Amino acid sequence: MSYIQQGTPLFRKTSMAFFAAGFNTFAILYCVQPLMPEFTKEFSITPTTASMSLSVTTIVLAVSMLIFGSLSEVWGRKPIMVISMLAASVFCILTAFSPNFHVLLILRTLEGISLAGLPSIAMAFLGEEIEPKSLGTAMGLYICGNSIGAVFGRVFSGLLSDLVSWHAAIGGIGIISLAATLIFWKSLPSSQHFNARPLQVGKLGKSLVDHLKDPGLVYLFFLGFLLLGSNVALFNYIAYVLLDQPYSLSQTIVGWIFLIMIIGMFSSVQTGKWVDRHGKKRVLFINLLLALIGAVLTLDPHLSGKILGLGLFTYGFFGSHSIASSWVGQRATHDKAQASSLYLFLYYTGSSVGGTLAGFFWSDFGWGGVISMTVGFLVMGVVLWALVSKIVQNGKGVTEAA
Repeated sequence: MSYIQQGTPLFRKTSMAFFAAGFNTFAILYCVQPLMPEFTKEFSITPTTASMSLSVTTIVLAVSMLIFGSLSEVWGRKPIMVISMLAASVFCILTAFSPNFHVLLILRTLEGISLAGLPSIAMAFLGEEIEPKSLGTAMGLYICGNSIGAVFGRVFSGLLSDLVSWHAAIGGIGIISLAATLIFWKSLPSSQHFNARPLQVGKLGKSLVDHLKDPGLVYLFFLGFLLLGSNVALFNYIAYVLLDQPYSLSQTIVGWIFLIMIIGMFSSVQTGKWVDRHGKKRVLFINLLLALIGAVLTLDPHLSGKILGLGLFTYGFFGSHSIASSWVGQRATHDKAQASSLYLFLYYTGSSVGGTLAGFFWSDFGWGGVISMTVGFLVMGVVLWALVSKIVQNGKGVTEAA
């Protein structure tokens, strides 16, 4: 059976399906980020506690993906992804009716579990069904859907919470996500290169551990941790900076500033093309450097300098993530869904750790403390890039087939 090639109608349908999937996942996941100041006021909680509305979702998402990634090796790819998107959309709608912060956290926890059925399996599906030469573009389009969903979820919820309430904002995101689920279900073709295996927990556990024996994969896993940790740290607390003096921006304006994340759409697609031409190592380093420079620029007291810094950081972040995630799918030679789920386990764990840890830096040192932590994460990311590059250059540590 042939692989899906770029330029064919099947490639376009598959790309549309995963664009909708990425949109669904990130709109639901990040719609609470601009609402954290609202939670702080309404529920009389600290910014660090308010950040748990995102952190609790990402940490259960991270843990659950390890389970769903393994189960998809037995049950197949598409059915789990469709059910995952549908359940997450329903729980998002229910979150809009939360009477207190405790109920909101419970529903956000259920959303995290539901969403886990999509990301790691999506990466494995693309790795199995798309021809290698087209994979960079396909993965870039999927990450593009992530960035559009993240932008829409933040901007839409910030705008609607200012006009109506945060309840209406979250409920609206849930309804739109139901439509994205329908598009995904109708557009995605069935797997052609997936071979189901019996449910043998011992073997699935062993293959999971086998991936950890490849140092190259381990470095990529922790790179994902540092990337999303730095991203969430930056965007969790920038709203507090902009709502306060001397900027005193409205909730609507702060929500629109998240529109800058649409840069991720161009970054992901362009990075995929550059990788096809110049290779992963060189392009990954450039993107990490851009993210680092952007983070430092947000220390500029002028609003224009902060926005420029956020733009550079966003470009570098999405480009780096698209390379690292596709690199994992290509480097693992067996149980690709499990390898992807391990990457995303660390990726979303980084979100929870980075988002919450930055709250303590924010409380003690302000915005400068948040940026210091972010810069530290990105410098460690450059070190991991150097280690991965050395392994690839020496041709060592490739995961062997079970």
